[in-house]
Amino acid sequence: MKKMTRFNNKKKAAIMLTGTLALTGAISAIPMPMFQNGMAAVVYAADGTEYSTVKGIATMGTGQAHIDIAGNEGQTLVGKKFNVYKLFEAENAKGGESINYTFNPTYEQALKNVVAKALTKKGTTTSAADVTEYQVIDYIQSLNNYPVEGATTDQTLESRYSDFRYFIEELRDEMTTLKESPEVVNVKNVRSDNSIRLDGLQYGYYVIDEVSNVEGTHSASSLCMVNTANPAAQVMIKSDYPSITKKIQEDDSDANIKDADRWNDIGDYEIGQTVPYKYTSNVPDINGYDTYYYAWHDVMDDALTFNAKSVKIEISGTVDGKAKTYTLNNDEFTVTEKPDNGDTFMIAVADLKAIVDREFDAVDNRKENTYGQTVTVTYNATLNDKAAENTGRPGFENDVRLEFSNDADSEGEGKTGYTPWDTVVCFTYRLNPIKTNDHDKVLDGAKFRLYSDADCKNEVYVKEGQDGYIVINRDSIGGTDHTGGTKPDTAVEMVSNANGTFNIYGLDSGTYYLKETDAPDGYRLLTDPIKLELKATFTTERDSYVKGDGATDKTLTAFDAKANIKTFYNGISKSEDKTLETSVEDGSANITIVNQVGKKLPITGTSTVVIMLGAGVVLMSVAIAKGRKKDEEI
Repeated sequence: MKKMTRFNNKKKAAIMLTGTLALTGAISAIPMPMFQNGMAAVVYAADGTEYSTVKGIATMGTGQAHIDIAGNEGQTLVGKKFNVYKLFEAENAKGGESINYTFNPTYEQALKNVVAKALTKKGTTTSAADVTEYQVIDYIQSLNNYPVEGATTDQTLESRYSDFRYFIEELRDEMTTLKESPEVVNVKNVRSDNSIRLDGLQYGYYVIDEVSNVEGTHSASSLCMVNTANPAAQVMIKSDYPSITKKIQEDDSDANIKDADRWNDIGDYEIGQTVPYKYTSNVPDINGYDTYYYAWHDVMDDALTFNAKSVKIEISGTVDGKAKTYTLNNDEFTVTEKPDNGDTFMIAVADLKAIVDREFDAVDNRKENTYGQTVTVTYNATLNDKAAENTGRPGFENDVRLEFSNDADSEGEGKTGYTPWDTVVCFTYRLNPIKTNDHDKVLDGAKFRLYSDADCKNEVYVKEGQDGYIVINRDSIGGTDHTGGTKPDTAVEMVSNANGTFNIYGLDSGTYYLKETDAPDGYRLLTDPIKLELKATFTTERDSYVKGDGATDKTLTAFDAKANIKTFYNGISKSEDKTLETSVEDGSANITIVNQVGKKLPITGTSTVVIMLGAGVVLMSVAIAKGRKKDEEI
């Protein structure tokens, strides 16, 4: 164990540490005026005191020090919470060549308990009561791979490889057991550069705990320790665990979708249509790991069919200042369908570190690389026939979480952590037509086809289902949505049944054209197709879906439909717009398609005409007979 020079030697090794779980955190210190006559009076905040940022600043006291916490690029700090623990007071030597620490009595017992256990484990049986201030400080120093001396020396390297982060985990657990509450900072807003300032701090040695809900990641938090013997310190919050977001690509335009390619958390589709999905995650600072396991666990609704061959993994970053994207070869990852853990499938990269170090090589003389690359996974699924059973709410959810190596010091035990689940949802809808005459008599035997264009050239194929007809999107038959592909053998023409109905399941939001191809016997065919417009309305917050909200009005807020029906009867053309009855719960729209009862043509003539016609026949017969007699006489 490396020992600090004792206080009476007037020289101390500085502790300017950041990291633990925040392995890639960078810290710089700005020189401060040294104390000339000892330390100022120490003021302690009450346990459990909470602060909120105002214009990005949390004022936590009247001290002269502050800590700036900067968020990662593209990731706001708004909504985060930080627990702040002040472990030690800090006193600088006159010339700044040394620094001395003394216990914050609030956390003294926790520190002694943890260090006593650690020293005992290392072979020196020690009770908490016997642990001195210097033993605690020396022990913490021993955990740092890159110690520096002096109160004003910049510490640019953290204890990213060491047991320091595990010490912090144990310390946090012990403080929780002893009910020693931290000060809490809630980030309500940030400064223009996506940073916050913890202002008014007393000089000391702090643990700043970035609270998260990541499972199995050393107290499920990102931790960083800072020494504010200098009046200002800057900490870049970069957790040593990755995050993940999942998106679904909507095929319809919506002003509430902020992404130019329409990636968001909500979509709606036809049955048989390809549903694109995307994961986005990051490569954390994995210096200190020999290998780094990275795996996505996906659970999808039974109404979705996973396409394993569609999986594509890309890593994006920079090499020598130039942007680069690397696509993983098929032998660099595995796809396992229906593993024993209840997942629908799992995508795993056995050693992400080896790939990143090879393709994004920026290793320095300390054998450290620069990380932070973006990992993107895309794949497709198909909305299958089971979707016909649950049109409208609650929709069809798809969940993902990321599993990753989480213990560089596990000595081969292979420990992993998990991110929280992230969920997206998709929907589909139905049309309930009924065929009647204008006296409300239902008509069977009427035939129809569905199209996606006004010219009725791009047929939306359907097949027979249990209670009607199920859409066959052309994506599933080698085409693209409503074009191309080979007409399936199962495709049929829709026919109204004895109840006059022919329900259509698995429709998307959008415009359709329903064309009558054969009218019931004795009825005139509708010559023009019926224009149908189906419109689903979703929440304006399309990037913040919460699992289970698909069953509520929080996601699918409304479902509307209208129809334009053209008719020609009695020499009169008529075009009528109708608002259809709908149900948002089952995503249905009802429409009545009417054939008018035909009228008999008028019959010309009277009974007098018939009598006169009969008399004429008699007279003609007499004339013919007389003519024949005269011929015989001749």
